[in-house]
Amino acid sequence: MQAFLDTILTITGDASGIPRKHFRAGVDVIHKSDATPVTVADQATEDFIRAALIRAFPDHGILGEEFPERATNGPYQWIIDPIDGTRAFISGMPLYGLLAGLLKDGQPEIGVVRMPELGEVYAGNGTTTTLNGDQVLKVSSTTDLGQAMLYINEADKMMRAEPAVFARLNNAARDRRFSYDCYPHALVAAGHVDACVDYDLKPYDILPLVPIVTGAGGVISDWQGQPLGLNSDGRVVTAATPALHAQLLELLNQD
Repeated sequence: MQAFLDTILTITGDASGIPRKHFRAGVDVIHKSDATPVTVADQATEDFIRAALIRAFPDHGILGEEFPERATNGPYQWIIDPIDGTRAFISGMPLYGLLAGLLKDGQPEIGVVRMPELGEVYAGNGTTTTLNGDQVLKVSSTTDLGQAMLYINEADKMMRAEPAVFARLNNAARDRRFSYDCYPHALVAAGHVDACVDYDLKPYDILPLVPIVTGAGGVISDWQGQPLGLNSDGRVVTAATPALHAQLLELLNQD
């Protein structure tokens, strides 16, 4: 797996200049049929990564946000979100990320999160997670939700669809922050945040983060505590410790 990780680190490093070139440069925005925005930067970044992966691994499948799936008969499938946080990107917020990961038989094996404007690169293989190649990351030791720093992602969607769950979350932790996209999950892996509850995610939004979180010693699952996969329902909970994860699962499933 290390050779795969080294390759995707190189490819995403080369690709990260594409969104940076367009960031805060008045890029045109198109809205897809589901009303989500996309820019030429999203498309060009994914196209670059896809082409490089096909050259490097012609027998691997590819699933990305912006283009049709490339299916193969082999066990390996790359998963790509070229700009995770397109709304952040188009509004000049530097917290968008570039996500890429490798699945084997549908299970996340390696993951990379690049934060191009921050100069941060998170890479994990489920056993070890690093920041910028040399700093080994470890989650916090927090076990009590009442003492935790909790990020609630996609709070607007959650308030509309699951108001009781949101109300419980909003009164549960010591500190709460509201956010979107990949970065809070990476911050759990880095030990800066204790937990993140997320909502309405697609596989390419979250599966690359699984080896990053687990490699740093954290726990990540759906709201029922099941491992994340291609058919997960998009509701995600990430926690630094099993005890904290269990408390969040209990809170999420009180109804």
